[in-house]
Amino acid sequence: MAKVTGFIEFERVKESYDPADARLRHYREFVHPLGEQAAHQQAARCMDCGIPFCNNGCPVNNIIPDFNDLVYQNDWKAAIDVLHSTNNFPEFTGRICPAPCEAACTLNFNDDAVGIKSIERSIIDRAWQEGWVVPQPPTTKTGKKVAVVGSGPAGLAAAQQLARAGHDVTVFEKNERIGGLMRYGIPDFKMEKHHIDRRVQQMEQEGVTFRTGVLVGELPEGMKVTSHHVTTISADELKADFDAVLLAGGAEHPRDLPVPGRELDGVHFAMEFLPQQNRVNHGWKGDGQILATGKDVIVIGGGDTGSDCMGTSHRQGAKSVTQFELMPMPPESEYKPLSWPYWPYRLRTSSSHEEGGQRQFAIATREFIGENGKLTGIRTVRVQWEGGKMVEMEGTEEVLPADLVLLAMGFMSPIGSILEKFGVQKDGRGNAQAGTDEGSGYVTNVPGVFAAGDMRRGQSLVVWAIREGRQAARAVDSFLMGTSVLPR
Repeated sequence: MAKVTGFIEFERVKESYDPADARLRHYREFVHPLGEQAAHQQAARCMDCGIPFCNNGCPVNNIIPDFNDLVYQNDWKAAIDVLHSTNNFPEFTGRICPAPCEAACTLNFNDDAVGIKSIERSIIDRAWQEGWVVPQPPTTKTGKKVAVVGSGPAGLAAAQQLARAGHDVTVFEKNERIGGLMRYGIPDFKMEKHHIDRRVQQMEQEGVTFRTGVLVGELPEGMKVTSHHVTTISADELKADFDAVLLAGGAEHPRDLPVPGRELDGVHFAMEFLPQQNRVNHGWKGDGQILATGKDVIVIGGGDTGSDCMGTSHRQGAKSVTQFELMPMPPESEYKPLSWPYWPYRLRTSSSHEEGGQRQFAIATREFIGENGKLTGIRTVRVQWEGGKMVEMEGTEEVLPADLVLLAMGFMSPIGSILEKFGVQKDGRGNAQAGTDEGSGYVTNVPGVFAAGDMRRGQSLVVWAIREGRQAARAVDSFLMGTSVLPR
């Protein structure tokens, strides 16, 4: 543990932000990380709680009290070693993970949780600055070849683990750059992409081969990848050329809103809108880009993707931005004796919400309205929930102006065609059917084909993807070698 009385002596200090009017002028990160002394003091708040629920609250089971204590002792080199022992990419989680570990923190029961996420970010940023993050190529090669389909956090974590175990790993990515949703979806102002680039460079030096612009299988009719040239490779080719295949793509089948007027020009999925801005930030000319500039924007969906749409719309100069949520407004704070140490149900306000716009709760969309094929408004109705069922409230219908509607209601499953091409059975939600048990985990019904991350569990968090990628790597290694020394 850190300082015995630290949680009594020190208040939690959060990372600070650039003011909204300054950060809306660019797409760069705007969070000011804790300085060395501030991180040292915050780590001192980690108490001798006996049972560190934060370990289980963290999907990758980070050894949080240990690295907190090492930061308090100013042993930053040992802290990054502890952090890397469970998490391949703490610079990703330290920026875009919602920190379920902090919800589970024992101190959070009746006080402010230890600032675990900010400490984690301080550790990895210091490690890169000091040159402690170096390639770890294998000492011996196994001669086994593994294909990893998808270069999001699950695919990258699995690829790195398998390469370090001595296998020849090739990562296939249909987009023009590596990173999956972290590259094309997560706004740059939440995580700049050089964090991905330097990990790719590290992994290349560890022996990983990256093949971009390669689509495995085929997309359903009408679904586009990007404007860049894409080559294809069949599932049969991968199974023939590699000793094992890991499917680690994302849950890219978005939830639609089939109401009248859905076909109008101006109604788009969030993942049509957000990746375009990522590409513009990195050199794309933006021909045909969906823009919020000067428009009344309505974002349908109250989660993180909706919040990202708000922040991006603000930066593009939207006239107004409104976010709709079908459910009632949550309480501003949770009842901790009931919710702790689990993820609480409460109102969450992101930095994008603080930048402007408004949120409306318990509101449903009846119709998109337009003229000459273009969106001009949206017809809504207020709802209430009775016995778990949504009931429209009479007399609450209204029409709001809207030039751009972004559908950010989550994702239903991975694109089914890739699973079908491999012959992989699906579960009831359309995900790859595979368990997580030791010995049989991440194995599909097709010999030598594994599945992990959103491809297996559905839409989830970056930290869950890293966990599944690491565990799947152990399963693949065991399949190839009969045993594995990779951590589970």
